[in-house]
Amino acid sequence: MIRQFLAILFFLLAHAHTHAQTTAIRAGRLLDPETGTAATNQVILIENGKIKAVGANVAVPAGAQLIDLSRLTVLPGLFDAHTHLCMTVQAERDKGSYYFTTLNDPDSFRAIEGVVNARAMLDAGFTTVRDVGNEGNYACASVRRALESKMIPGPTMINAGRIIAPYGGQFHLQPDKKNLAEPEYFFADTRDEMIKGVRENVHYGAKVIKIVVDDQDYIYSAEDIRFIINEAAKAGMKVAAHCWTHAGAHNAAEAGVASIEHGPVMTDEDLLLAKKNGVVLVGTEFLANVETGVAHAKWVDRLRRAYKIGITMAYGTDVIDAVEGQTRGTMAMSGIDPWVEAGVPTKALLQAMTINAARLLGVDKARGAIRPGLAADIIAVPENPLENVNALKHVSFVMKDGVVFKR
Repeated sequence: MIRQFLAILFFLLAHAHTHAQTTAIRAGRLLDPETGTAATNQVILIENGKIKAVGANVAVPAGAQLIDLSRLTVLPGLFDAHTHLCMTVQAERDKGSYYFTTLNDPDSFRAIEGVVNARAMLDAGFTTVRDVGNEGNYACASVRRALESKMIPGPTMINAGRIIAPYGGQFHLQPDKKNLAEPEYFFADTRDEMIKGVRENVHYGAKVIKIVVDDQDYIYSAEDIRFIINEAAKAGMKVAAHCWTHAGAHNAAEAGVASIEHGPVMTDEDLLLAKKNGVVLVGTEFLANVETGVAHAKWVDRLRRAYKIGITMAYGTDVIDAVEGQTRGTMAMSGIDPWVEAGVPTKALLQAMTINAARLLGVDKARGAIRPGLAADIIAVPENPLENVNALKHVSFVMKDGVVFKR
């Protein structure tokens, strides 16, 4: 009994010592995406998972764990504001249609996919993600719970649960098989159905409300969208709006959603209206990588115009496919390529991948920058991304909440 007691006491003392351990990072260059500047020879002190101090003259306490990144560029962990961690489309099996994916993969398997994809995202440098639905019957909520309880490694996750949409969602159904789109989507065509859709999502663990505005011949009006925004706001939640057409994007911009997702054919008028109403564009320009010709040019042109107009943008990818030799994380990082092609300055890209996304997700008081008091979500790359943006594709160090995941 005495031995057992002493063993337990030793474990508790050791755990307490580890938890209070101070870590010091020596950064060769410390990049601040908000200002687009890089300071040299900086020290970052971390205690209990949070940043305690940052600066060139910060003293390293005796006994601190020292991490030498003096040959690397250090920056805040990155954000992907449009992910689908619990969905992986198998090209040959699913014929390129995620409708078939939803029929082939049970929610239990999709939760496991979420675990794998979460780890891959963190490995690539994404320390926070917003998961915007297409997760079956709340598989995403289970993955988020596992991440928050530290059962599995991965990014901080803001999840949407079931997507609220006009009848049919994003699928074309048959009258004798009309239930095959549920629970993938929550069909809501009346005010009562919209209220129920929001409240069920809140009840079952969603942290953001996702709506599909316009994938059917009938679309949500600006009044419909405002109604959903107001109902979501009662639970302290924002609304992300999938918009594929000019009419859908215009209605969402007029209603003042938190973010428009995709918006590939938004006109300058749509973009200006969205900017006026404080709407963030999550353009998912990664999709340009899987398009060619006119379709590819459409994405790049919209991105170029959006930057010129000055609408706030947050980085999001919409990666769902399995590609041999790639992970969910490496594919998500390749979404920077259309930004380069569109001529968007690296400073603006990095802001979209950090502070802009943090503000959209409502976590900017906790994450998104390397400042005292914020979570120690830190990555490092071999070169300065302001000089070579492709350095982001070679993340060699990842720290999440003060714990080193990759080194």
